[in-house]
Amino acid sequence: MCTTSKQATLWKCPEASDEARLRLYNSFTKKKEVFIPINGNEVRWYSCGPTVYDTSHMGHARSYISFDILRRVISDYFGYDVLYCMNVTDVDDKIIKRAREKYLFKKYMEDTSMSTNKIHEDCQLAFNHVKDIRSRENDKDKQAMYDKQIAAVENAFYNLHLTTDDEMKRKKLFDDCRDILPSYLDFNYSHTTNPLDNETYLELARHYESEFHSDMARLNILPAHVLTRVSEYVPEIIKFIEKIIENGYAYESNSSVYFDTIKFHKQHAYAKLEPDRMGDLVALSEGEGALSVNENTSKEKRNDCDFVLWKKSKIGEPVWQSPWGSGRPGWHIECSVMASAVLGPQFDIHTGGIDLKFPHHDNEIAQSEAHYDSDCWVNYFLHSGHLTIQGCKMSKSLKNFITIQQALEKYSSRQIRLLFLLHSWSSTLDYSDNGMEKALTYEKMLNEFFLNIKAHLREIKQMNHANAYVKCEKHDIDLNERFSTIKKQIHLALCDSIDTPTAMENIRQLISATNIYMNSSSITPNRLLLKNIATYITRLINIFGLNASASGIEDIGFTRSTEQQASAVNVEDIAMPYVEQLAIFRDKVRTEAITVKNKEILTLCDDLRNNVLPELGVRLEDHAGSNKATIKFCDPAELRRERELALLAEKNKQEEKERRKLQQEAEKRAKDEKKLLQQQQQKEKEAKKQAAKEKKNLDANDLKQETTMNGAAAAVAAAVTTNGAAAAEGAVTNGDS
Repeated sequence: MCTTSKQATLWKCPEASDEARLRLYNSFTKKKEVFIPINGNEVRWYSCGPTVYDTSHMGHARSYISFDILRRVISDYFGYDVLYCMNVTDVDDKIIKRAREKYLFKKYMEDTSMSTNKIHEDCQLAFNHVKDIRSRENDKDKQAMYDKQIAAVENAFYNLHLTTDDEMKRKKLFDDCRDILPSYLDFNYSHTTNPLDNETYLELARHYESEFHSDMARLNILPAHVLTRVSEYVPEIIKFIEKIIENGYAYESNSSVYFDTIKFHKQHAYAKLEPDRMGDLVALSEGEGALSVNENTSKEKRNDCDFVLWKKSKIGEPVWQSPWGSGRPGWHIECSVMASAVLGPQFDIHTGGIDLKFPHHDNEIAQSEAHYDSDCWVNYFLHSGHLTIQGCKMSKSLKNFITIQQALEKYSSRQIRLLFLLHSWSSTLDYSDNGMEKALTYEKMLNEFFLNIKAHLREIKQMNHANAYVKCEKHDIDLNERFSTIKKQIHLALCDSIDTPTAMENIRQLISATNIYMNSSSITPNRLLLKNIATYITRLINIFGLNASASGIEDIGFTRSTEQQASAVNVEDIAMPYVEQLAIFRDKVRTEAITVKNKEILTLCDDLRNNVLPELGVRLEDHAGSNKATIKFCDPAELRRERELALLAEKNKQEEKERRKLQQEAEKRAKDEKKLLQQQQQKEKEAKKQAAKEKKNLDANDLKQETTMNGAAAAVAAAVTTNGAAAAEGAVTNGDS
């Protein structure tokens, strides 16, 4: 309680500022909403997992890395107690079809009694089958897929005659028609697989589930606290459907069970996430599954928008017994049941890819609200954005498709995660060389910053505790104020629907300001301030999942490699005294070599720095104007990459230099040739001009001579005329006289 007197205020209670609160972009309202858990600090969270029928790709990574970042921030930064549940869909039309196709194709290839001609005929039939499907397809992506398949097989048929060996021709047909023959066999012979038990389909699912978990571990994605599989929850699914029927929102038809969307919508609200797509029959049809849509299906429904909860099993499909007959669960009901079984009738967060909004998530919501006869099953629905490849939609049908394993062959999991952190989790992310280059640049900035900080902090270890503390000068206070401001900005960014791009930009600004501070020659850095900044940034990169394992309180920067972590020994701590003495000895030798201008010794010093120590995970950095090298412990593989890149850059530089030299020589030759040509042309021009002038002079002389001659002739003629006239006059005169 604040106590005051009339004379003076003994103490004044501070006024509370408007505290930033975590807001999340909620797909229900299409805006950022204040996050308020149902039960205090506890957060119950369900995430749609994979349908395990194929290898995981970067589209999966888009969702799971994004949600892993959200989960880590909500748990480790904001301090919520998260229970994270994820499902694995191991019963689905795609799995069934893929398992049958693999079974039939394997059986077909193992049939040695089948002639090559018969295989060729079947491949032709499969080819015609694909062309027929293509002619009825309206989806552009699928059209592109079929077009590529058709073109590839046409080319294979055209070149088949080049293979004369019968066994090689057989193998070539299997390889070239692998994309079309299994589907054709399943279309015509799926009924022959009826003896297959459920284990055959689940075996395929288990294989790809194991592959998925391995990929997630390599991406440093935290495992779910609870993992559910559809095949393990069939009894719960049946009971859940029975309750929906009892509540009047579902009905049995021809041994299948359908959800009555019209009746539900009258009492509740169907398609809460995408109300404008309520009548999207194409999307609803795709949600039913490739094996479930036929003419009879539409006849079994009361309304076109109704969707299946329990599917009557056909020949060649897995079977579970139910009150409605032999069948299997529909796709949408799976998540409703498993989420509710683990998290209860209402929970906090549901996450999934944006492509699942309608109909999958809208149907999940409807089923669950119908079961509990309530209007609120989940409070916050979060959707990750699309992933594009080089600016184009990622699609198997476009062959614009990269598996997680392929991505990890080129980049580390940290580098891929950095790309995701630099983009909003709810927006479209482009996976491209340009985007990854930005991620690599950011990683290098972080790594260099931590190495420089460590180099400064080593001197603290050599000081007693009291001497580690120094007076804060103005430049120290200025940096600390900048540090405080940026921490607030990062907090605001994370409160703003976990805006990691803004947080990462603020980290970059903090590093830039700290680098300027460290590199200033006019000040002595406050090493404890540097340590505080580096520790804070390390905590953030740990929260974001950029370190494979949490670092200790005193650890700074990226954690050691997996091989180094396997050992309890900290190599840097043990090796540093020896490396320091080696560096000091090299510094003295190098300084003396520079003084006496001994190139051979300088070359040996450079070789130690460039080739010997990097293989041991040590980088020495020489500085102009200083005879003391900086020691940095790095991953040997990273140093080898740096050296290879440096050699490549030097090679490119020399090649570019040589290219420019040749270009300059060529340009000079061209210039000289042009100049010579111009000179020749000028000479020819002058010669022509001179010739024309001479000709003109000659013509003028000729004309002058001609004029002179004509004048002379005229004068002679005139003279003759005059003389003649005079003679005549004389004759007349004489005659008269």
